[in-house]
Parts: sequence; structure tokens; C-alpha cells
Amino acid sequence: LNSALADVAYLRSLLPSTTEDAFFDYLATLDASEVTISAVPEGSIVFARVPFLQVKGPLLVVQLLETMLLCLVSYASLVATNAARFRLLAGPDVKLMEMGLRRAQGPDGALSASKYSYIGGFDCTSNVLAGKLYGIPVRGTIAHSFIMSFTSLEEVQPRELLPLAGGEPVDLPALAKSWLQRVCELLQTPPEKTNRGELAAFVSYAIAFPHDFQGLLDTYCVRRSGLPNFCAVALALHQLGYRAIGVRLDSGDLAQQSKEIRQVFRACGAHFQVPWFETTPIAVSNDISEQSLEEFSREGSEIDVIGVGMNLVTCPLQPSLGCVYKLVEVNGSPCMKLTEDEAKMTLPGTKVIYRLYDAAGHPFMDLMALEEEPSPSAGQELAIHVLGRLGETSKVVATTVESLHRTYFRDGQVCEPLPSLPEVRSHAQVSLSLLSPAHRRLHEPQPYMVAVTERLHNLLTELRQARQ
Repeated sequence: LNSALADVAYLRSLLPSTTEDAFFDYLATLDASEVTISAVPEGSIVFARVPFLQVKGPLLVVQLLETMLLCLVSYASLVATNAARFRLLAGPDVKLMEMGLRRAQGPDGALSASKYSYIGGFDCTSNVLAGKLYGIPVRGTIAHSFIMSFTSLEEVQPRELLPLAGGEPVDLPALAKSWLQRVCELLQTPPEKTNRGELAAFVSYAIAFPHDFQGLLDTYCVRRSGLPNFCAVALALHQLGYRAIGVRLDSGDLAQQSKEIRQVFRACGAHFQVPWFETTPIAVSNDISEQSLEEFSREGSEIDVIGVGMNLVTCPLQPSLGCVYKLVEVNGSPCMKLTEDEAKMTLPGTKVIYRLYDAAGHPFMDLMALEEEPSPSAGQELAIHVLGRLGETSKVVATTVESLHRTYFRDGQVCEPLPSLPEVRSHAQVSLSLLSPAHRRLHEPQPYMVAVTERLHNLLTELRQARQ
């Protein structure tokens, strides 16, 4: 109550002094329990002109909700959609890591981006707080600055590591140094060209995290230093019973380097009789974009994990999503916004949305009907008008009909169980998989049809003619 009174007092300070006191008294009585919100389940695909949310309640209350709801819906939908595009390009087998915290629009934007990227299909995040708050798997690697902070093996402390099976501790720097000689002989690389500070950093990290050792290869030179140093430490760990979990590249021709690294891993695996070494995961980062993923696919690569930052969380190809919140009915009377641009003209009346599926199980049309209309059924021939071609009447028959909206909030209470984040993510991926390949492709996709029923079209025509 005190908070509400403080809010009203602040609004009073902003508005003209001639504003009636009764208005502020009314503001203090506003109650969101009078609002009903129906929505498409979170993680569903929604197409242009199809209402995502339907809000019913006192006019002033639903007007006050506009900015908040658009803020919550727009950025979430934008980032999840952007993430879904990356997932489609990467394919189902490549792991995607969100790592946009340093480029996001502040800490709140970063946390939101981590959450919505996960819904869109990313597998993990480098944002530890997002992992804590939302349960998103957290992944990361060592930093260039960590590697650069070492200059020689003498700096490694502690130096010993216990074999996984038990026994006497082993001097890992000495063991890695001996393996480096053998690796360089195999790769025909001069051992003196490798950076010993880099080797020391790898060894120090391996001692601290022998089960999770991952090398960052491009601090100095991938071929001459990073790769042989990683192989030496990984093989030393293998001798003690441990298994390295992968490498990361952060510069250069990532696709080509991944193929060269895989050749080295195969050579080491075969020569030193370590079969698992051949399949050591290769992760890449460095300003990854949709174009990058298309190039990886076109050129062929051995990349297993892709880290995406700026081009994911800032959505540079479309920095904002044009969601709108429009009044369609007042006191039971349909209303609409008229404009010369048909794409911006609102559709009147309280509506129900149906998704129509074909015999192959793919959705092919979203159909908007007035709330009082009978629900369409599977196998029924429907007279419809496709948006953009409203003057034409078409006939369609659906194999399956799905009602999209569910009521989530009524009488001040959440009335539909809210799904967990993994459930939302799974639903989003299933929704994407149901789309026809013609609609799902990212370049020149076949337009997805959105239509209105004959009755809704007639109402639209009547209102347009009445207001002209």
C-alpha cells in the first residue's frame, strides 16, 4: 500500500496541477486482478499479424500494461528468434555456446540474452550468473591473459599430479616437456619454436583441472606452439589416466584451422595409440555470425562447438522487433485502426487463433476467427481470406486444427501451470522442427500464410466502409 501511494504521489508531481484529485484516488484503486491474459505458449512460433497475447480488462489498466508487456515480449522474441536461426544453420550436432556478456546492453540485457538464447536452441552459456539463476549449463575456457601471464615452466606451482588410478604423484611439467619432444618429432616442428610460457599455463591449468583440461591455441601461433603444447599436456594427462576435453580457436581461418588440427589429432591418436585423441572436440569463437556458419558448412570443417557473442545478443541484422499492442474491442464493440498501409491496419474484434496442419504434420496456415465463431474442425472445408490478398476468397482443408491461445492469468491468479525453462526450450525446438523445410529455410523462405475467416473479413469490410 505504501508503495502504491508513493507511486501515485510521484505521478501527481508530474501531471499538471489542474488534474483532478479524483483521478489520483482512482489510480490508487487499480487492481490487476480484473485482467485476463491469454497467450500462445512460451516457445511457440508466432507469425506476423498473429496476436501473441490477448489482454482483457478495464481500459486504463490494460493501457498501463502496454509498455511493460511489449518490453517483456519484444526482446525475448527477438533474441530467441536470432538464436533459432543460428541453431538451424549450425545443424543438430554442433554445440552452440552463448558468450555475449561482454557485448550485451548492460547486465540485465546480458542475463536476458542468455535465457532467451537457450530457449532458441543454444546449449550453454559463459554467463555464470545466468547458470545460477536459470539452471542453464555453463561452459567456458581459459583466457588469453591467463596464458600470457606465464613465462616458463619454473613458475608452475604446484607441480605434481596424482595418477587417476592412484600411486605416487608425478611431476607434470617434466612429463609434459618429455611429451612435447615426442609430439614435435611427429609433427616435424622445432621444439624451440613452442612458447614455454604457454606450455606452463597449460600444465598449470591441467594440474588444477585434470578432468576438464581445454587448451586455447591461438595466443601465439597455433601450428608452431599452441597445438604441440596442447598435445603434449593432453598426452601427459592421458598417461596419468585423464582425458582432455578439447581445444578452442579464437582467430584466423577457423574452418581451415579446424581441419588441420583434426589431422594432427588423428596423427597423434594413431602414432601414440590413443584412439580417443582423434575425436577431441574443437571449439571456435571470434565474431561468429550467420555468414560464418554458412562458410563453415560450405567449406567443410571439423568444428564441434561454436561460441557466439555480439552477433547473437545484439541482433545486428534486426536490432529490434516491431511488436505492437492495439485496441480491438471496447465494451463489446469491435474497433480498428484505419490506415492507407494495409499491413499496419489492425484487425477488429476479440479473436481466436487456429493453426492448420497438412497431412505431413506441417503447419501451413494460421487462421484468425472471431471469438463467437464455431471452431473449425479437421477435414472441414474453410472459406478464408489470406492477409495481403483480402479481396480473394480461398478454400482450405486442414488435416489437424490446433487452438493456439491458452488463458494464463485470470482473477488475479496464474491459472495455467508455467513450464520450466528446459520445457520452453524443448517446445521451441519441436515447434521449429514441425515447420515445413520450405518455410524453415533462412534464404528466400516460402511465405507462411496468415488468414481470416469469412465472418471476420466481413466485419473488417463493414468497419472500413463505415469509417470512410
